[in-house]
Amino acid sequence: MSTKLHTKSYNNNRLFLMVNPNEDIPRNDPVRVVDSMVESLDLKDFRKLYKEKGRCPYHPKMMLKVIIYAYMNNIYSCRKIEGQLQRDIHYIWLAALERPDFITINRFRNRVKNEINNIFTQIVLVLADKGFVTLDVEYIDGTKIESKANKYTFVWRKTVEKNRAKLQEKIRILLQQIDEVIAQDKAAESEPVEFTSESLTSIIGELKEVLAAQPEPADKESKKARRERKKQIKELEKHRDKLNEYDSRLEQMGDRNSMSKTDPDATFMRMKEDAMNNGQTKPGYNLQLSAENQFITGFALFPNPTDTLTLIPFLNSFLDRYHHLPSVAVADSGYGSEENYRFMDEAGMEAYVKYNRFHLEQRPRYKPNPFHQDNFHYNAAEDCYVCPMGQHMTRIGTSHKKTASGYRSENARYRAQNCKGCPLRCMCYKAKGDRRTIEVNHRLNEYKRKARELLTSDEGLRHRGRRCIEPEAVFGQMKFNMAYRRFRHFGKDKVTMDFAFFAIAFNIKKMCSRIAKQTKNGGNTPHFGLFLLIYWILLPENRIFLDKPQKSVA
Repeated sequence: MSTKLHTKSYNNNRLFLMVNPNEDIPRNDPVRVVDSMVESLDLKDFRKLYKEKGRCPYHPKMMLKVIIYAYMNNIYSCRKIEGQLQRDIHYIWLAALERPDFITINRFRNRVKNEINNIFTQIVLVLADKGFVTLDVEYIDGTKIESKANKYTFVWRKTVEKNRAKLQEKIRILLQQIDEVIAQDKAAESEPVEFTSESLTSIIGELKEVLAAQPEPADKESKKARRERKKQIKELEKHRDKLNEYDSRLEQMGDRNSMSKTDPDATFMRMKEDAMNNGQTKPGYNLQLSAENQFITGFALFPNPTDTLTLIPFLNSFLDRYHHLPSVAVADSGYGSEENYRFMDEAGMEAYVKYNRFHLEQRPRYKPNPFHQDNFHYNAAEDCYVCPMGQHMTRIGTSHKKTASGYRSENARYRAQNCKGCPLRCMCYKAKGDRRTIEVNHRLNEYKRKARELLTSDEGLRHRGRRCIEPEAVFGQMKFNMAYRRFRHFGKDKVTMDFAFFAIAFNIKKMCSRIAKQTKNGGNTPHFGLFLLIYWILLPENRIFLDKPQKSVA
């Protein structure tokens, strides 16, 4: 005997009312945090981006909320954001039933590429006001992120300069073939002339005028010569265009050694996360950021493959953003240069920055090399060094070195009296000559001594331990948890805009996780003002409702 199955009635074609998102979304949902945070922001700079006449645009607060919440959920495509606005209750509530298409979303992101940096600053200041960060101790590190550009669109400076020199010689030979007068003028010059696109344009114009002024040829030989002359002028025009291309490439590269054709701001550099594991160079940017309590407090993009020349511009950007420098800066050995130490020392910062041999010196089995110049005894009174054999090395002069940024370092040069016949000569140095010469940067050695004292102190040990979990944790969460491994825009300005949106979403997401974790643990928190923040988020005046969708500009 079969039993009848009783189920609830089901008919998806019947008329039914949508649920109320304002009631069905939990009060502790991260979407409400995004809503309250954006509502508290000052968007007065957005007014100049809109015209007073024409169709009413979507409200910038609504657009910011939707994009930030999408970035929090690893959605970076405008088409996917458009899809979420049609089916996800959280996006529907944030947008107040508005449905901007992907073109509008992308146009809004590009429109606020300069103002979004100020929004990020406001978010960090809110975090500082609520006790999540202090902006006094910053852990600085960098990572390389691949550009959207094709990896086979590389342009190398050496190749361009080599081809340009060859092209100059081709132009010189071609001009000699075209006009004998030009050939005689060039032969009379002691040094070869450097051709430019402007000078070639002038020469081509003169050649065309001369050719047009000549009478029409009557015989075959004259016609053939005229055709040959036109062919040579066309070839000269091609050389001019190619020379203009080489000059524009060199101008775009600036001080860099490479660039991408599709993204001129990107530089080819080696990436750690290489799928082929072959160390292939790819177009990318060097992302520098400062972190505190695993929150992003500052960021900047640089074309430099190394971190040495990025610290000072990054700290200057931090100063422009918050109008003060951090009192403590912690970084790895990639930033340990004389220029960086001097900048932080003159700024009154405590520099917990390693130098290149610090880890080697801290090993338990480390034995200093007595023949290394850093281990020579220095007599400050007589300004001389003493080698392992007891011979004095007197000062013979001073040399200067200039870095890529223009900084000039001063090195003192010392030379031994006579190393001929020394039994330790083969162990001391391998250079030719009977007297060893060393160069010492006294200022850098003093900075290293101060850094060593700071790094080996109790406070230095604490900062060294936290440095491994502050920016590195941010990079790990960014690349693996949030799948932000590659930029999706061309140009430094748009790439900076995209990462600003990501940094805002990252900080809000981190704040939500901290709130959820502390709530789960019974409310014990080391952060001052956490309960105040929860109360502030849940205030009725800090929430928007769906009664009256707004389209006017704030």
